[in-house]
Amino acid sequence: MAAAVVPALRCSLLQRRPLRCGPGVRAVPGAGAALRPCSSRVAQDGINQPVIDRIIRVDHAGEYGANRIYAGQMAVLGRSSVGPVIQQMWNQEKNHLKKFNELMVAYRVRPTVLLPFWNVAGFVLGAGSALLGKKGAMACTVAVEESISEHYNNQIRTLIEEDPEKYKELLQVIKQFRDEEQEHHDIGLEHDAEATPAYSVLKTAIQLGCKAAIFLSERI
Repeated sequence: MAAAVVPALRCSLLQRRPLRCGPGVRAVPGAGAALRPCSSRVAQDGINQPVIDRIIRVDHAGEYGANRIYAGQMAVLGRSSVGPVIQQMWNQEKNHLKKFNELMVAYRVRPTVLLPFWNVAGFVLGAGSALLGKKGAMACTVAVEESISEHYNNQIRTLIEEDPEKYKELLQVIKQFRDEEQEHHDIGLEHDAEATPAYSVLKTAIQLGCKAAIFLSERI
């Protein structure tokens, strides 16, 4: 009798015990034993993780910084005639940042520890360039977006050399964002960026800062 009761009791306890969420799975309330992914993850098999880490970390930092630059510009020029143009470009940068937030989770990449610095530096650069006027803000846009477009092109070449099929989704994202950054660059030129006083000096200084930011954010 006891031998028959013990297995039955054990079975009853197991049926009442809630499912625990193991790696990558979560119990669905009211669905019995059905499981669904906890989050969207990319299979790590065959992935060159050091390369992907650098790419996603620096791109996330770059898009974060770009958002802060446009936030600074809007704080100064938001109510001017060029405000809607800046806002349109900023909206695209927000979408870029959102996507890289998702990719960081999918590829298990940590953000750069320099985000607090880029938060302040980006806003200061955006607001400072906007204080030079509409042309100054557009000169900043041209300098930054040219640097980002070139950087994205380098990443595209790297991923194609690695394996274009394996990194197909990431390549598609980077190519689309590269094209949109190039559009921002062209918009800046259309709005008289090159007419900014000391344009060449300003552009060179900003792009040197961009190169330093890229170097550091890839590694730290």
